[in-house]
Amino acid sequence: MDTNVTKITQENFEQQYVDDIEMERIDKFVCDEMARQIHRYIKGMSGSKSIMLKFEEQLSTMSVKDKEKAIARYIDLNRKALSGLDFKIVLTRAMANYCDTFSYLLRLVNDKRKMVFYLNRMKDKYIQYHEVFEQDGKFGIKDHEGRILITPRYDFLRTCYVYVDDLRTLPVIAEKDGKLGLVMPDGKDTVVADFVYDDISLRDEYPYFEAQMDGTTGYIDHDGRFVAA
Repeated sequence: MDTNVTKITQENFEQQYVDDIEMERIDKFVCDEMARQIHRYIKGMSGSKSIMLKFEEQLSTMSVKDKEKAIARYIDLNRKALSGLDFKIVLTRAMANYCDTFSYLLRLVNDKRKMVFYLNRMKDKYIQYHEVFEQDGKFGIKDHEGRILITPRYDFLRTCYVYVDDLRTLPVIAEKDGKLGLVMPDGKDTVVADFVYDDISLRDEYPYFEAQMDGTTGYIDHDGRFVAA
């Protein structure tokens, strides 16, 4: 018996059991399938053709790793994009694009250990949800790894869910001392719009924020400036 044979475990599975080229190509094809899912989601939510083209144009300039991050960020802010999505179907389609023969595809799909590995890998890459948390009566936001994006110093937070967003990171509606403002989830609490508003609501198109201040209704632009309606 060869005592030098490395036992395959969950921890060393990637290094011992998965071919690097296979993994790289399947990652790429899974990414393509996830991008198509977002395309279908925007279309299904009555998003315009120009928004879909802009989304795809931005993705086309990215590496696979950057695309994965961008799609994961989009899904985090538009979680209904995964509604009805079967990850096993996505993975099978990706494997079909990778395989040269039907028999090889069957071998991959019927390899339960490998399927579990790739399914877990997909979920780790694309399901990366942020979390609003409370500390000493104040609210902040953490990312999926527990890193603080907004420190817990606000009385209220509303993360912005925009189904036709074009991969931009939008600020968060926050309340402090009875007034509303906009804060970026950048780990620095960067204030986009000062805390002077009586109400801020989200729109589906730019300018994304409608606001009220001292009885006047208007919009908040990219630079955080208030423009009366």
